[in-house]
Amino acid sequence: MVDLPEPFATHLPPLLALAFAEDLPDITSTALFGPDDRLQALLRAKQEGVLCGMPAFAHAFATLDATCEVDPLHGEGDWVQADTVVAHVAGRARTVMAAERTALNLLARLSGIATLTHRYVTALVGTRCRVLDTRKTTPGWRALEKYAVRCGGGTNHRMGLFDAAMIKDRHLAAAGSLTAAVGRIRERWGDGVALVVECADLEQLREALACGVRHIMLDNMDLDALRAAVAETAGRAALEASGGITLANARAVAETGVDYISIGALTHSAPALDLSLKVVS
Repeated sequence: MVDLPEPFATHLPPLLALAFAEDLPDITSTALFGPDDRLQALLRAKQEGVLCGMPAFAHAFATLDATCEVDPLHGEGDWVQADTVVAHVAGRARTVMAAERTALNLLARLSGIATLTHRYVTALVGTRCRVLDTRKTTPGWRALEKYAVRCGGGTNHRMGLFDAAMIKDRHLAAAGSLTAAVGRIRERWGDGVALVVECADLEQLREALACGVRHIMLDNMDLDALRAAVAETAGRAALEASGGITLANARAVAETGVDYISIGALTHSAPALDLSLKVVS
């Protein structure tokens, strides 16, 4: 079995164990095929998009039978056209049939995220704005879904609550004020952690700037407010627009001058890429 690259090596095996536990045994294939019957199949993209997750696709088959062979015809991050043969699969019939749906689910999910991310990144070409993901990921899938964002050309934001402090409206309500919340974070962590502060209006933005915050999230601001925030900040902090951003308005948001747009839909609402595995012999 070929060694898996990261993040698949760490995060895929437990996901496959859960997936196969809820799906097997395959009572249909064990009745139709003998233990040594073999078949060949073609993996085909039925719509255009970014291919992502081939290591997971191949490893799903290898997990059930190390002799199963998956021959990729395209690499990770490749844009494939509709009706493109992406890979050849050959192995014991029972293995191919048993692993097919889990393998396709993994590949379709990750390719869908990479494809949607690519569409946002493409919409921003010519601006200096970058596309960020969020923590709105499928539980247990975060590392893989954020990998898919990178395959699509996006940038990962926080991997978890542990790698940056982010002060949001709920924290402000509990802390009493933005200044107090920033003070408590710095008192506890000093400069040892990255700090992001969410601001809902220009008044909060000014307070965050007065506190020396270097990364400010502008929450659900309209285009005029975003332009005003960029002018007010004048380069003193990185600005991230968040909330209500779609493919239809992403470029207009980027053209206000913000540094980032963060989009939860990249991981919580990306449609799966349509792929199929067809037996050919």
